[in-house]
Amino acid sequence: MTAAQAPFLSACELPEDAVELGGLAAPWGVKGWFKVHAHSASPEALFHARDWYLLPSSKPPRSVGGKPPAAPLFTGCVRVRIREIKPHGDGIVAQIQGVDDRNITESLQGSRIFIPRAKFPPPKKGEFYWVDLLGMSVVNRQGEDLGQVADLLSTGPQTVLVIRHEATDTERLIPFVDAYIDAVDQPERRIRVDWLPDYDL
Repeated sequence: MTAAQAPFLSACELPEDAVELGGLAAPWGVKGWFKVHAHSASPEALFHARDWYLLPSSKPPRSVGGKPPAAPLFTGCVRVRIREIKPHGDGIVAQIQGVDDRNITESLQGSRIFIPRAKFPPPKKGEFYWVDLLGMSVVNRQGEDLGQVADLLSTGPQTVLVIRHEATDTERLIPFVDAYIDAVDQPERRIRVDWLPDYDL
């Protein structure tokens, strides 16, 4: 099957506010379901949005069990509509509308999942999406510039901000918990923290 023979794939432009949230993993069952590999960003957006934007895998296809790898089903960006998505064990499984064949899901395996930020559900009070924190400047109570949020780490019970200061080429880790986070000012793209430059996590 080619993309031209796959009406469930709609060629499109990737939205400017699209955020990569995961990828299509291995097929699940024989009726077109697949496992979803969710990135560290909150998976609520995957459940909330019914239209997903896919880009081909950035890795070359691999052979499995001695069989030649399945040929990529599309190039560029395509949009698919999700028929159903649900938790399964510790993971997530989903099915694309119009897909009920395991062979097709094998051809889509590795595709990268993007969802426009505008389609994310509103976060609960006091909660933030990781993508919204990235790039924010971080200052302490003394007004000292500690750098910008370059990444976030999930350590199980808590999330840790990875702060990088380009001018000094330094990096520090600050737990994203009330004990150290005074305020998150989204309009100003600034986080105020109770943290001195010589603190070490």
